[in-house]
Amino acid sequence: MSTHIDEPRTDDPAPAPTGGVDKAQYGLAALLVVVGLYTVYDATTLRIGFGDPVGPRAFPYVVGTVLAVLGVLLALATARGSVGELEGGEDVDLAQGSDWVTVAKLVGVIAFTIATVDLLGWAITGAVLFAGGAWALGSRTLVRDVIVGLVLAVGSWYAFYVGLGIPLTPGLLDGVL
Repeated sequence: MSTHIDEPRTDDPAPAPTGGVDKAQYGLAALLVVVGLYTVYDATTLRIGFGDPVGPRAFPYVVGTVLAVLGVLLALATARGSVGELEGGEDVDLAQGSDWVTVAKLVGVIAFTIATVDLLGWAITGAVLFAGGAWALGSRTLVRDVIVGLVLAVGSWYAFYVGLGIPLTPGLLDGVL
């Protein structure tokens, strides 16, 4: 009982569609170019302080330029016939419907964070955001999630405040942090 090597397998994904223009890739390329050019334009309107040699324009110039260049490269790759690969490694059952309960939990956690960040401060709401997101996605280790969330939130608070000079709201922990 021998099988021929060139026989198609039945469990292989369907081949990529041939011919035609992938309008979605061109649309994404155009969006990248427009957002990139607008970012560069918007950076030109920023005011520069006399004490900062780099100024606030450097980062938007870099990001905008990279976005525009990536958009052009995507359009060129699409014109040359490059298409995205089919999903092969995902273990997602596309026949299943969306899990709207999980989406609602995540929206609730994010809404809570937005509503309370000024009152409670970033350190507390950041920890709640992390622990609540982990809970919504199925974690059952609440104590560990809260501890990790606190470490990440306080660490990011100090990174912004000390490292970047950007004060995040301390909220209830004003004077403690």
